[in-house]
Amino acid sequence: MSTSALRSVSDHQRRVADLIGMLEPAAVPLAEARGLVLADDVVAGEALPSFDNSAMDGYAVRAEDIASAAADAPVRLPVAADIPAGAPVGDLEPGTAHRIMTGAPLPRGADAVVEVEATDGGTDVVAVTAARDAGSFVRTAGGDVMSGTTVLEAGTVIGPAQVGLLAALGVRDVVVRPRPRVLVCSTGSELTDDPTPGAGQIRDSNSHMLAAAVDDAGAVAIRRLWVADDVPTFLRTLDAELGTGVDLLLTSGGVSAGAYEVVKDALGPRGVEFTKVAMQPGMPQGSGTYGGAAVVCLPGNPVSALVSFEVFVRPALRASYGHPRPHRPVVRASLTEAITSTPGKRQLRRGRLDPAAGTVEPWGPPGSGFLGWFAGADCLIDIPADVTDLATGEIVDVWDLTR
Repeated sequence: MSTSALRSVSDHQRRVADLIGMLEPAAVPLAEARGLVLADDVVAGEALPSFDNSAMDGYAVRAEDIASAAADAPVRLPVAADIPAGAPVGDLEPGTAHRIMTGAPLPRGADAVVEVEATDGGTDVVAVTAARDAGSFVRTAGGDVMSGTTVLEAGTVIGPAQVGLLAALGVRDVVVRPRPRVLVCSTGSELTDDPTPGAGQIRDSNSHMLAAAVDDAGAVAIRRLWVADDVPTFLRTLDAELGTGVDLLLTSGGVSAGAYEVVKDALGPRGVEFTKVAMQPGMPQGSGTYGGAAVVCLPGNPVSALVSFEVFVRPALRASYGHPRPHRPVVRASLTEAITSTPGKRQLRRGRLDPAAGTVEPWGPPGSGFLGWFAGADCLIDIPADVTDLATGEIVDVWDLTR
């Protein structure tokens, strides 16, 4: 097949993205929301903090009562009450102090807190050795969040800080784009999960690898290994799995032009398109729908499968739940050595990036079976389809796989 007959990488990226689409919003418990993306704005139903409280362990006072305090002329005040955090609070009478803990409510009549370090720590009478202005070490009600304000906007990725804020506001269910559910399957009678393969068998690595990639993309992976190179058995098993609620079926292997290509033989007549993409590695690809789910069929060679996932599936999965950064960051770096590329095909070469030096080192041979080399790489060098030779020092686009 001439390269002019191949589908471009960008065209296939659009096709996969359109197939997976964006998932409808759903409410999930706050405990399950980390890493997901808000579908609606969050408006504070109350202020934070909800009451004036102490920012320090110390003494609640009236600032005017300690205006003259100094290290050589301390002001002594009787300690009328103790206020631990969470305790009810009364009034502070003029000329007195209340011993107060961090987070405890400020008593009515007090307008400042003197930290314990600026006192002698007295429990009956306290000697205050420094003046403090009104408002010192006081967290005022609404000082962090005002009731009625939008605190998180739709499109925000929920991380630990956002979880903490939502919990503080009493939010227990969050409206988000849910994680897509991905059925990851490897096929082939030669594959096994047995740690000691039999004659002619090989250990399945693709389903483990792609399930990990799905999880890393923020989706939910359901891993299956189906060994039967038999179309009726494959379809019966597949139908049962898809009935559990799956957004994407992701397969590896069985998509090339040879005999016993069970994925192609089973899904090709049922609406899944198999084509060749102008990319190396990862030329044979399949995409379509089956059983109500999007279908993406990747080649079987491990490097081809993982590179294809990075190029086509990962950004589409992240976009499906509204992630604002669906793509890997791309940086520019200079090559540490010359490389060549196949004419007419966009090549994704494994590399090792040195951000401090601004360089990238090609890592291992370009073949699609060198998974050991891929495991030592941290980036992909993106070589355009119309480039065949790159000299040492030339600047290239690099996909940072660590972010």
